[in-house]
Amino acid sequence: MRVNTPAPRTEAELEDALSLPRDATIAALQRTPGDIVILGAGGKMGPTLARMAARAAILADGGAPRRVIAVSRFSSPRAEDALHAVGVETVRCDLLDRAAVARLPDAPNVIYMAGQKFGTSDAPSRTWMQNVVVPAICAERYAASRIVAFSTGNVYPLTPPSSGGSRESDPLGPVGEYAASCVGRERVLEHYSAARGTKVAIVRLNYAIDLRYGVLVDIAAAIAEGRPIPLAMGHVNVIWQGDANRVALELLPHASSPPLVVNVTGGETIGVRAVAAELARRMGREAAFSGSEAPNALLSDSSRMRSLVEPPSMPLGTLLDWVAGWVSGGRPLLGKPTGFEKRDGAF
Repeated sequence: MRVNTPAPRTEAELEDALSLPRDATIAALQRTPGDIVILGAGGKMGPTLARMAARAAILADGGAPRRVIAVSRFSSPRAEDALHAVGVETVRCDLLDRAAVARLPDAPNVIYMAGQKFGTSDAPSRTWMQNVVVPAICAERYAASRIVAFSTGNVYPLTPPSSGGSRESDPLGPVGEYAASCVGRERVLEHYSAARGTKVAIVRLNYAIDLRYGVLVDIAAAIAEGRPIPLAMGHVNVIWQGDANRVALELLPHASSPPLVVNVTGGETIGVRAVAAELARRMGREAAFSGSEAPNALLSDSSRMRSLVEPPSMPLGTLLDWVAGWVSGGRPLLGKPTGFEKRDGAF
């Protein structure tokens, strides 16, 4: 299956595609009036989610003023300028600074995106501070708000591909300190939801795909460079980042106490070997491999997500077309591999 939208050719076109709201996104913001604060908005997803929120808010409110406020340390003035250009306010803040967080603007709607994954092996204490202490500070500050908080499918154990992936009701089985700290983040949010009645939706995201990074980009880059693709983690779930952004905003009305937990990913269990062959064919290259598929992988079942919001709009075939064209064309990459092949949870 394909979509007829032309493939992005520049980063500006890509960011426009990643921040395009759909009717359901606009409707969700109509149901959740008031300002939106996005905490940890300076990462890979945050800028396009903030831009989508601003675009959807204008349409939801008929042009009436609603603030969308992106909060981050913002080491890049250029990133701030780009957000200002589309009507997003920015606030520089170290979320570990309790006094600074206390001074952040009030808002009834909060998207929590802060966290640390890479560098955990070298500095595990920093990861625990970012993934457990920071959400406690922020949950205390925004206890009266509804919060959609990003987590990860890494909180689950590895499962056989034939199982269809872990469900939200399954026992958790984090592998490694990063995954364990993400369970800690969820438990902190559960505590504030129970103690203060905070309405929360927890997004367990598996592998958002931008054309500049993501599992498919990792595979396509390996093909382009003639590197072997490791097969030990032989199956994955992926979702177009634009769809993941939409789902996060569309879950605002569903936030509840106790928290609603939702796996956010594509509905297909994708074989790494098969998808590499498809990318290689589109790129006019050959794919090389190392190792063999293990009997289990990090996989999530997204049935609950599909029962709550509209399914992702980006078909896998179109996503493969776009990734192959982007990487083959030598267009910019973020240079941040996902580490999807790691089975020991060491990042």
